[in-house]
Amino acid sequence: MTERRRRPPQQPTAPYLDAVVAYGFRGSTRFHVPGHKAGAGADPGLVNAVGMDALAVDVPQDIEGIDIGPSPTPYERAERLAAEAYGARRTWFLTNGATQGNHALCLALAPPGSSVVVQRNSHASLVDGLVLSGGRPGFVVPEYDDGLGMALGVTPAALDAALSASPDARTAFMVSPTYYGMAADVAGCAEVAHGRGVALIVDQAWGPHFGFHPALPHSALACGADAVLTSTHKIVGSLTQSAMLHVAPGDRVDVDALARAVRLVRSTSPSSLLLASLDAARRQLAVHGEALLDRTMRAAAETRAAIEAIDGCAVVGDAVVGRPGVHAWDPMRIVIDVRGTGCTGYEVADALRDSFDIHVELATHATMVLVLGLGQPVEALERFAHDFTETVKRIARPGEARALTRPPAALENEIVVPPRDAFLGPSDAVDVDAAVGRISCESIAGYPPGIPALLPGERISAELVSYLRELVGAGARLHGASDPSFRTIHVLRGT
Repeated sequence: MTERRRRPPQQPTAPYLDAVVAYGFRGSTRFHVPGHKAGAGADPGLVNAVGMDALAVDVPQDIEGIDIGPSPTPYERAERLAAEAYGARRTWFLTNGATQGNHALCLALAPPGSSVVVQRNSHASLVDGLVLSGGRPGFVVPEYDDGLGMALGVTPAALDAALSASPDARTAFMVSPTYYGMAADVAGCAEVAHGRGVALIVDQAWGPHFGFHPALPHSALACGADAVLTSTHKIVGSLTQSAMLHVAPGDRVDVDALARAVRLVRSTSPSSLLLASLDAARRQLAVHGEALLDRTMRAAAETRAAIEAIDGCAVVGDAVVGRPGVHAWDPMRIVIDVRGTGCTGYEVADALRDSFDIHVELATHATMVLVLGLGQPVEALERFAHDFTETVKRIARPGEARALTRPPAALENEIVVPPRDAFLGPSDAVDVDAAVGRISCESIAGYPPGIPALLPGERISAELVSYLRELVGAGARLHGASDPSFRTIHVLRGT
């Protein structure tokens, strides 16, 4: 069964965007912030970079007829339209990305001392949310592809086992899809969680378009998740740093408590540009998304075929569906296995950038990941097939590159101290070799994709130190590390 929704009659409108534009260009005299006064007082370099039109609609919150006035205001109507489009009970616009949503979800659903189950390769922002909230995580480990060094999804059986080990947990957090576009069996996980009286929260940051084309995986909400994060900017086309948080119909998530948490972690000066971009992106996705996605996916299929024809290269895609942890696959991603070229993904990505000014989303030892947008220019995909072919011909060498892998057992490190206590506790910066056996105060992730290899409260192992050093040596950035060179690390004093 494909997930197809009747388009509500108001979806072709964008009430918040329209209200901001109307105020921005009607010639109002402004004695309020921001200080650039619709661009009249802005630095000329900024005006040249973003344009006077953008500055004209950079308006603050609490403007009559936009955010305040008779209810529903244009802002309220915009969030309601997003909820209708996604099939949610309530939707919030976020101006600090899905990170803001993870923080709010933890504050609302993982209060101090409470037990929650968390997918071990969740985004660093979820771990940060637990530091803020004081929740105590138990972990569920995803499936893993040893050859590619690639984490897959969580299985219902693994979630069931994790919930058995944390019988007091009333919330479970999982990720679907992964950075590589692999979607988990969310419906099966929802059935497991609900059977135990547990709310299921899904980080669907990389799937804001799910459910809007029959060839795409179903949205997590349609599969029974109780709350879902979607990073609208990643694929659907809103401005960077904008996202949405959706709550499903039902009573497993306290909407009032979550609303208070959202207010706590949001700015009192949210960007009208980000909010308006969410309103516009929702409209385009709801009204024209299927057609735009169809064109992009057809062009991507041709590009994949061209890549498959290159010696030493393979495309990771729908063939992996059906493996444990992979229930569906997102064709808006092009994942290339470059091991057969004798080069690492880092080397191929560097060569593409140096020779053709092509910038990919992610490179690892074994792979490269291209993320496509809702209305991806087809010409760029056609050029990529040629430029990638030429690059591989030039730099390929005999042999096969080795993936930098971290087996699932390495993700099963026990939390010795709750993340909040470790992160906020007294610490000492020590040489990383001297830190082996001590308790980390830091959350450290290779970025992208931002998956923590080490959490605050975990005991540091020699294997972990070696892995993080190898990441740094390969050119990865360590997100969250107090010392990006990874010479020192903060450990809990007295451990």
